[in-house]
Amino acid sequence: MKTTRYKVTLQYDGTHFAGFQIQPKCRTVQGEIEKALKTMTKGTVIKIQASGRTDAGVHALGQVIHFDYPSEIPPANMLRALNSLTTDEIAFIEAEIVDDQFHARYFTNGKRYQYRVNISKVADPFLRDYTLHHPYPIHMEYLEAALKDIVGTHDFTSFCAVKSGRENKVRTIYEATVTKDETRDELIFEFYGNGFLYNMVRILIGTLMQIANGRRPVTDMKRIIEAKDRQQAGPTALPHGLYLKKVYYLNAAEIAEKIAEKEAWDRQKELSENGD
Repeated sequence: MKTTRYKVTLQYDGTHFAGFQIQPKCRTVQGEIEKALKTMTKGTVIKIQASGRTDAGVHALGQVIHFDYPSEIPPANMLRALNSLTTDEIAFIEAEIVDDQFHARYFTNGKRYQYRVNISKVADPFLRDYTLHHPYPIHMEYLEAALKDIVGTHDFTSFCAVKSGRENKVRTIYEATVTKDETRDELIFEFYGNGFLYNMVRILIGTLMQIANGRRPVTDMKRIIEAKDRQQAGPTALPHGLYLKKVYYLNAAEIAEKIAEKEAWDRQKELSENGD
């Protein structure tokens, strides 16, 4: 059966989801989307692939998925249908038909995360699911200095959850910034890199907030990175202040090169299995 591959960008409020990835007996973003697609196709099971998973309570401003649909419909109609069949917690904002080889996860070359911290003395009840409340003194100059030490290519073992199975923990951070929104009493952090380890941004935030308070020296970020020891970093910040803001993709030439490499690898594997 011929299918059409769609690339879709969506936003979601992660407050009442057990994360993005489908789980038994849990309400997840993936589960809701696949349920909508099953309704659209009158019973056909369609699996989606995302740029990456987000944990329970984490939000997205620009998550990207792809899936193969059993017929071709205009992207605008696809958006309209998906938005009508899911709750207001999820919003599908862009859709396009892409080559069958496109993959939402494997063709990424960077992501941008945002983390929001409410620094008012009294917690705003309307922000409790969307920001971390931190009512302690903040030294912006400490934060700005520490963020500079994050930028570059480093082994981020110290900022990765212990249960992560990834062996290579080297990542490149292109940008690490913080701005202060005076009107909302918020700190808005942004991290842009070629990839992120499990809980990496949340551990960075937990450490940065200790530096901002003066509980750690400004230069401590360098020491922690060099230690390659999770115990040296600060706590893992709560999930509800974290947002997947944007996913970046390889250009057409880079994608074609990656597809060619995969096809060559598949041919070599087939020859090896056949004993040739």
